[in-house]
Amino acid sequence: MPDKTTPAKGPSEALLLEIATRHFHSIETLETQNSDRLDFHDVAVWAIRAALEAAYAAGHAAATKR
Repeated sequence: MPDKTTPAKGPSEALLLEIATRHFHSIETLETQNSDRLDFHDVAVWAIRAALEAAYAAGHAAATKR
């Protein structure tokens, strides 16, 4: 268990991008592109829920690996 001075390791950029592209098909990158058309997306609530569930499952899997 990490001590309070050591921050917990966050998810990899690749994992975040995989979840985003799997659930939000119009997203190609998670980098800011300084364009409203590219940085803001209309997303259905069920897609947000599915992405959050996938992120939770990935975090749970990572925690149980330790």
